[in-house]
Amino acid sequence: VVVSQKGWVRARQGHGHDAASFAFKAGDGLYGTFECRTVDQLLVFGNNGRVYSVPVAQLPGARGDGQPVTTLIELESGTQPAHYFAGAAQAPLLLASSGGYGFIAQVEHMLSRQKGGKAFVTVGAGETLCAPSRAEGATHVACASTGGRILTFEITELKTMANGGRGLMLIDLEDKDSLA
Repeated sequence: VVVSQKGWVRARQGHGHDAASFAFKAGDGLYGTFECRTVDQLLVFGNNGRVYSVPVAQLPGARGDGQPVTTLIELESGTQPAHYFAGAAQAPLLLASSGGYGFIAQVEHMLSRQKGGKAFVTVGAGETLCAPSRAEGATHVACASTGGRILTFEITELKTMANGGRGLMLIDLEDKDSLA
């Protein structure tokens, strides 16, 4: 699955594609690529903490620029797609907000049949959603703040939250500091 910075998505067949060879519209670039199967799901994380899911099999082919992800989901007014992830239903992800809170959830916990998505991550006022991190095979979590602080701990200290929410405090932040 190929996702552009402006939210255009498309699916390519095969493995080992060179991301540098992908073409995009003028002013757009690569957000990320995800190697997965057609039975997997593409998750779109809104800046308000809602998670939208689209089956990879429904994504347009690699010919052309793809299709805007906003045509495949129904965003609430004022919501923008912030991050993307495509993978298997059992893949664990570390989800966090810039306020320093986070938790682990599996892709299958975030799936919704509704085009309007599912409220999953509680994002406080003035906070933003951090990019999801793969937790598969990880032993430790490293949290870095924009103020230059860093904290590492074992990933087993985190809870898996199937219903979403705010999570545990990952790092204690001072005023005007945020999780990077």
